[in-house]
Amino acid sequence: MLKIATAASFSLLSLTACLADETVSGYADPSATYHLIELDDAPFSATATIAFPQEGRVAGNGPCNGYSSIQTVPYPWFNLEFIRATRRACPELAEEAAFFAALQDMTLAEASGGVLILSNEEGRSMVFEAR
Repeated sequence: MLKIATAASFSLLSLTACLADETVSGYADPSATYHLIELDDAPFSATATIAFPQEGRVAGNGPCNGYSSIQTVPYPWFNLEFIRATRRACPELAEEAAFFAALQDMTLAEASGGVLILSNEEGRSMVFEAR
């Protein structure tokens, strides 16, 4: 009986070890930093980034502040559970507010080559380029 239980436990552990990251971080380049180039079909002139350094983790910089979050829904879905950001002021606070509001609205992700597109059913979109 112990051999059966041990074999079953080993099989289960082996199976879970083979499961791939199903979040967007499993599809985007984990070593890339993606720079926002378009917000809602208009060029984004300030600097804002997003990266996926490890499974389910999101990090980046808005025009003024660094941020991080957790993303656990499976690809192609996208949902940031809670954005934690520093609180520095800068001249681009309006652009930062627009960036974070859009990021919270995104529900779909498409990662292809060096491009990441976040979008939602209402027609909003964010286009990022890896640099």
